[in-house]
Amino acid sequence: MEITAKTRMIHVSPRKVRIVADLIRKKNVNEASGLLTYMPQKGAFILKKLLDSAIANARQKKYVDVDNLYVKTVMVDGGPVLKRFMPRAMGRATKIRKRLSHITLILDEA
Repeated sequence: MEITAKTRMIHVSPRKVRIVADLIRKKNVNEASGLLTYMPQKGAFILKKLLDSAIANARQKKYVDVDNLYVKTVMVDGGPVLKRFMPRAMGRATKIRKRLSHITLILDEA
């Protein structure tokens, strides 16, 4: 039985979140939660909250054993890009692109 949790419009670039997501893919939820707890990256904090949400979704379904769940899929997709300008020397400006992420986490029973 697959359990899904999604989050959208996260203010972290997809590239930075994918580095953390690759570490928890195919791991048991308890092991993945332990890994994410002690990682200093902002993406780890966001993925930890998303994993906790997916575990809570699984607990709502009475016939799912939470200890047997593992992270089946973590998809990190790019969201819209916020375009800003940064003032530079001699009256110029450069573009700043603030990237957003959409994250989908799917748990499954082992």
